[in-house]
Amino acid sequence: MRFIALLLSILAFAAQPAAAASSASLTDLEQQLSSLVANKSADVGIAALDLNTGETVSIKGNTPFPMASTVKVAIAALYLAQVDHGRRSLDDTISGVSARSLMARMLIHSDNRATDMLLRDLGGPSAVHDWLADNGVSGLRVDRTIAQLLGSKRDLWDRRDSSTPVAMVDLLRRIYKAELIKPESRDYLLDLMSRCQTGKNRMKALLPWGTPVEHKTGTLDGLTDDVGFITLPDGRRVAVAIFTRGGRDRPSTIAETARAIYDGFKSVFTWPLSTPAYSR
Repeated sequence: MRFIALLLSILAFAAQPAAAASSASLTDLEQQLSSLVANKSADVGIAALDLNTGETVSIKGNTPFPMASTVKVAIAALYLAQVDHGRRSLDDTISGVSARSLMARMLIHSDNRATDMLLRDLGGPSAVHDWLADNGVSGLRVDRTIAQLLGSKRDLWDRRDSSTPVAMVDLLRRIYKAELIKPESRDYLLDLMSRCQTGKNRMKALLPWGTPVEHKTGTLDGLTDDVGFITLPDGRRVAVAIFTRGGRDRPSTIAETARAIYDGFKSVFTWPLSTPAYSR
């Protein structure tokens, strides 16, 4: 009987998803998120990472989802990286408009025309894709301009212009840790993301009033995304990516997921208490 029990336990372990990557301290949160998404009609992908402790949780973390306008974070990061290296300036004008103005319109108001103007100046989608790949960001691909994306037949399972939740969180981590852009550029980017005017019913909706959030939304017919940073009461920051496609009530699903992540990470006691790597 002991042998049979052991065999059954081995088989059960082997049947677990290979992509499960949640930290042991966040098992309860992983179970809560699994239960939450199981009761939703949408297909939901989630990843979250404590940028101080490295603890992580994910649900369908390695499944590609369309990025929609969340790709604008990557476009902004490449432009700022070139500013850091002296190749461009935020005061440069593109078709008569300053890059600074285009960047604000892209990240605060999700202006698609401003995005494609910056993207064209950078060399197009392949320039962003290649820069990410050259810097070790995998699981995220950039194939089309926003105009091309919106003009294409909608396919929410198209691998083009997609990212896994884990890949998006890795991009956010690299930005936050100043691995892709300098600290001054990171500060500038996060300030713009903190003023995002779209998707007020998503990541921020159910968080305690005054919780600092820097985020970027993405929306297509049948798709609702939100990615960014949530700061906990003790100053720890959590990078979060939530992608939802199909089904109903996608914004509320994101809001409930973000609140569960906030509560779950907040409940994890860390000792010694971490000093935030970066504060604003």
